[in-house]
Amino acid sequence: MMNQNFPPELTFNERDRRWANAKQFMKTHQLEALLVAGFRAREMYESYLSDDYNEGCVFFPSEGEPVVITWAHLRVMRARWSEEQGHPLWINDYRVATNGKAVADLFKERRLTHSQVGVIGLTSQAPTEPYGCIPANFWLQLIGELPHLRFKDYSEEFSHLMLVKSEEELKQIRYAAKAAEYACKVITEIARPGVGEEVIFAEATKAMISFGIGVRYPAIVMNSGPATLSWGPPRWSTRAEKPRVLARGDLLQTELMPMCGNQEVQVQMTVAFDPIGKTNEKCELIAMRAYEEGLKILKPGITFEDLVLAMEEPLKSSGCWAYTPLVHSISPHFLAGRSKVNTGNLNLGIQYLGELSPPIRKATIQEGMVFAFEPNACLNHHRVNIGGTVVVTKEGCIELNQIPCKVTHL
Repeated sequence: MMNQNFPPELTFNERDRRWANAKQFMKTHQLEALLVAGFRAREMYESYLSDDYNEGCVFFPSEGEPVVITWAHLRVMRARWSEEQGHPLWINDYRVATNGKAVADLFKERRLTHSQVGVIGLTSQAPTEPYGCIPANFWLQLIGELPHLRFKDYSEEFSHLMLVKSEEELKQIRYAAKAAEYACKVITEIARPGVGEEVIFAEATKAMISFGIGVRYPAIVMNSGPATLSWGPPRWSTRAEKPRVLARGDLLQTELMPMCGNQEVQVQMTVAFDPIGKTNEKCELIAMRAYEEGLKILKPGITFEDLVLAMEEPLKSSGCWAYTPLVHSISPHFLAGRSKVNTGNLNLGIQYLGELSPPIRKATIQEGMVFAFEPNACLNHHRVNIGGTVVVTKEGCIELNQIPCKVTHL
């Protein structure tokens, strides 16, 4: 299938809406500027203000023009080429800074050396970056040059600002979900015993990118086997291991992460090569029930905690537990619905350094929020994971995906 559509672009109306949000945010918190990180961060927060990602940051003052800061001239030339092709830039001032001192000079230029500034990304805890996303060397150089500047991190507060989507953003969400659904269809067509994981990875990635969009790191999470708690990028993608070959009795489980602009969706595609055994069948049933419970309750006015409690209810009497969040927000991924049900005596044989303290974040559900439903149920080392993209509407919610929301049996 050749995709004949093009990804929906954001307009200057969307830019003005976001900038107005940012201005009100600064007024509320009495800030004279924002420094919004992108760097190599998974969530690419800088794109909220620039509709661009340059692996740098955005300087956004309450007065005056914002500045995109990137690490090399080639990133600036890339943006200019896009503009020449008829895609106008949201921010006209692009500059190169190879260290934090150079960015400090920008604060001096704007006479903000004694101001109060909000930082986005210093303590952000998106998946894969629990240590934050601003490089330590950059940060130490920056604050070393600005001893009188008052910095405070607002990563969580800024994330809340991004949760409720505009209609333009929802168009991008729907487009990304369409790409994910097509990739799931491709997987159902090629996944068979005797096929290597690398074939699935390649064809699913091709399917998503054929929509003219990108994929969020790590593009595809994948494992396969009759029972495994391995989860993350395939091991063979980061070290020299032979990709696993699919076999009868396996579950092939993949998490696909396409994104249109910086609007990401996630789907959990699971293929079962029957027979898969009674334990996996039980996990499948409980995951399905959790998914259904989430759909029943999700609507404006409830809390995120209400949603998680409803989705974890099927785990309780079944004896199953959840390995990863049952549900989480997307774009940005920071509301994470982890469940502790049936984990009191769980021992995975893993040593931890210090206490586990994942952030517990609260939110009231509003129309326009988007969630990745990821109900998963585990027994011992058996695990089944399903789910897709769900948008909160005025009356309840709608599903943007179908294929990954149940196990595909072959």
